[in-house]
Amino acid sequence: MTGPGLRERKKADTRAALAAATLRLAVERGWAGVTVEAVAAEAGVSYRTFFNHFASKEEALLQPGGAEPGRFARLLAEQDASLPLLEAARGALHAELAAVDDPEGWRRRMSVMAAEPTLLARAVAVGSAGEREMTEAFATRSGLDADRSLHPALLAAVLGAAVRVALVRWQCAGDGADLHALLDEALDLLAAGLPVPAGPA
Repeated sequence: MTGPGLRERKKADTRAALAAATLRLAVERGWAGVTVEAVAAEAGVSYRTFFNHFASKEEALLQPGGAEPGRFARLLAEQDASLPLLEAARGALHAELAAVDDPEGWRRRMSVMAAEPTLLARAVAVGSAGEREMTEAFATRSGLDADRSLHPALLAAVLGAAVRVALVRWQCAGDGADLHALLDEALDLLAAGLPVPAGPA
């Protein structure tokens, strides 16, 4: 299997440079001080080039790899067909998190988001779109009708919450925290029915 061509690699490099510039300026200036013009200049490209890669500065911060509709459905479809749905979802979510190849960068993004209400609202919208995609993917894999059965939408909502909790715990824990282990802990608790741990003796 051949890797991406030179043109695709250049596009990916430019997208990464724009995302990095967006984050850098957000940390230095605050989100209100970030403009598309400043991001493009920081990355050494034209204003027009920015919009060849991102629809907005919010997308450049929250989705540095670019929006990729259908990604979760593809990752879920790649899981072993014999796996129960929750375990297949676990594998797909781990594959999603494997794309977090810049842990410190993501911690900084989360800090920027936490300080800016408009970004939090946008992050919720992105998460909601992701849950809708997960719902459709779960319905397809399970053969259920997403309009008639609560199961696909409920599973997507619960797993979305598990990912958010794992991410917040990972950010707070700092260096050395294992995001995949935290996700597994959250999913194991869900699979066990969220048992309440025993309190101190």
